Amino acid sequence: MVTKIDKDFGRFKKIVRGKIRENLRKYISHGEMIGKKGKDLVSIPIPQIDIPHFRFDPKQGGGVGQGEGEPGTPLGPGDEPGTGRAGDQPGDHILEELTMEEMAEILGEELELPKIEPRGEKKNIFSDKAKYTGIRPVGPESLRHFKRTYKEALKRQIISGEYNYERPIIVPIRKDQRYRSYQLMPMPQTNAVIIYMMDVSGSMENEQKEIVRTESFWIDLWLQANYKGIVTRYIIHDTVAKLVDRDTFFRTRESGGTIISSAYKLCNQLIDKEFPPQDWNIYPFHFSDGDNWSEKDNEECIQLLKQKILPRVNLFCYGQVESRYGSGKFLKDLKKEMEDIDNFAYSQIESKEDILKSIKDFLGKGK
Repeated sequence: MVTKIDKDFGRFKKIVRGKIRENLRKYISHGEMIGKKGKDLVSIPIPQIDIPHFRFDPKQGGGVGQGEGEPGTPLGPGDEPGTGRAGDQPGDHILEELTMEEMAEILGEELELPKIEPRGEKKNIFSDKAKYTGIRPVGPESLRHFKRTYKEALKRQIISGEYNYERPIIVPIRKDQRYRSYQLMPMPQTNAVIIYMMDVSGSMENEQKEIVRTESFWIDLWLQANYKGIVTRYIIHDTVAKLVDRDTFFRTRESGGTIISSAYKLCNQLIDKEFPPQDWNIYPFHFSDGDNWSEKDNEECIQLLKQKILPRVNLFCYGQVESRYGSGKFLKDLKKEMEDIDNFAYSQIESKEDILKSIKDFLGKGK
């Protein structure tokens, strides 16, 4: 049975979701949620939500038409001089917590992203997974619900008069015990890996890396909504490529030149060694300012993509981040050679304002 408060709470959640959708471009372009991500929840400051509420006269005075009055008596608060001072605190905001699944759903709705169709032999293989569905009075000790058991013992002692608030000792007996119940649910098995590659040569500055960091947060969010237990790998490159951890990926600053093929070769080796395409859904993302060392290396990259990488991955995405030093030539060559390849996507990212469009360019194919 749905109570009135449940309906009101549901209505409030819809208002909050509407506000998030209205401000989604701002949250994405300014990276407001990346630092607020917890294990399973993300906290979002939502300003300016007007919820109907009662307001009382701060002076406890009567309203219009109430009590005695004289001709000329002002109906408003009057012209009394103000006594307040300028403040140094921010205005009120609602700090709303949403699950990562809810945020992914909002992102998908706003960008009209299609659900991803997994590839590989495991997409039609199902394994049984235990899902907890309720509480019962019998079960194995490994599934005992300690909080519910404690509450049952407390209720029993209060009802029987055994509870002593001065010495609140709660001793559960056999009939107080409560256990989690579960049933086995068939869950599809799918493995997925994201391989991020980024140019960290001297032409890629902090602003470009911040764009990559923000966009990767939202890419992760959407792919994790489609795959459980997704794996992520990070490759940085200048003239040589290295496999690194996430922190190193976003913090490294080099000053050398750029040979993009070094990253593609390492990506290909990583797939060979750890992620066989028959078992894995593979998503490489490469971010660069498009300033490659030579025309010859552009040609080598295109051959690596066509012959080695693209036949084995769900989707390869190239994002060209605008920089004051980058020539952008690499994207021109890619567009010329890869325009009709279905599992290749590219995006030109001139500023943080283009991140939302870039995500749509990458994930709008549903691969």
